[in-house]
Amino acid sequence: MKVYQLQLTLLSDATFGRGDGVAGLVDVEVQHDAAGLPYLGGRALKGVLGAECADLLFALEKISPVLEQKQRWQKAAFRLFGQSGAHLNGSAILRIGPARLPADLQQALAQDIKNGRLTRADVLDLFTTLRRQTALDESGAPRKETLRTLRVILSGTVFTAALTFSEDPTADDLALLAATVQALRRVGTGRNRGRGRVRAQLLDAAGQDITAAHLTVFRQGVQA
Repeated sequence: MKVYQLQLTLLSDATFGRGDGVAGLVDVEVQHDAAGLPYLGGRALKGVLGAECADLLFALEKISPVLEQKQRWQKAAFRLFGQSGAHLNGSAILRIGPARLPADLQQALAQDIKNGRLTRADVLDLFTTLRRQTALDESGAPRKETLRTLRVILSGTVFTAALTFSEDPTADDLALLAATVQALRRVGTGRNRGRGRVRAQLLDAAGQDITAAHLTVFRQGVQA
């Protein structure tokens, strides 16, 4: 079983929404665990990566109509993310875990909570802040009674997700994964308002950035 990592560095504030808020405080709350640490769920992360991969394949089909090329990268995409259709779900060899803060930081904050030096709310406030926004009408003016408060994770925060393969990935698997990671530019809600801009990197198990090396394989394969 091979394990790689996906590292996300927030280049702008982001909201990893959990679908609800806190009455009287915030309309849109971010996902966070019992210790108050924000994170992005693995299912949501797989969704945005799968969408980026689909966009890549669509673009490749436009610039390279050669059937062999299409089949080559489609095969890699199926291995990474599976195929649509209930009878094929679960066929992907790639499992994507939640994107979380560094493990040593999690442990230190958990100890602070245990010792009573911090509360869950304190920890959440370390990585987030509240923003207010309104909906705009066709003229660009704020609509009445649309003021909302949402929590955002602060720019500069770094998250890492485990990428676990149930079998050894091929060179094409890793090449397409690197291209997909490189294409990822925004995550979370509010992307059309400038939130959630990220720098995504593919790392090996030791934490070394291997994006460029596998991206070279993808570029050579596309040009072949």
